[in-house]
Amino acid sequence: MTRHNSRASASNARLLTEIVLLVFRVNGRLLSAGDRLVADLGLTSARWQMLGAVALSDRPATAPQLAARMGMTRQAAQKQLDLLLDDGLVAAEANPGHARSPLYVLTRKGTSVYAATERVQMAWANRMAGSLAIRDLETTRQLLDDLSNRLNLS
Repeated sequence: MTRHNSRASASNARLLTEIVLLVFRVNGRLLSAGDRLVADLGLTSARWQMLGAVALSDRPATAPQLAARMGMTRQAAQKQLDLLLDDGLVAAEANPGHARSPLYVLTRKGTSVYAATERVQMAWANRMAGSLAIRDLETTRQLLDDLSNRLNLS
């Protein structure tokens, strides 16, 4: 590697580190904002995240499958699923492929609560995105998707 490429690589690494630290900060702020957004619905950001994972799944899914989709541990997913079960927002169905790993689906109440979260979130997203350029949003989405994919491969 040439000296120029080495400096460029070090600069890229420093910039990526700054981005990672910024993502951590944004994540914390998003969780706090999410807690406020869904508090009146009896949810926290963590429960909302898992409720959304179940809602957006194209078929009933196990805790490990939902955890993998959301980038969390099975234990963290299971904790939130148990709370959602207690609240009657999801139901656990028998899994013919694995007796000890039920399949989770939304209940009627869960569907209603999730629809309410979508309305609240869309109003919030419209306020947040109002003055942001679509090109910047697309570039940011692509970069975060690329980083997520690279992390998945490592």
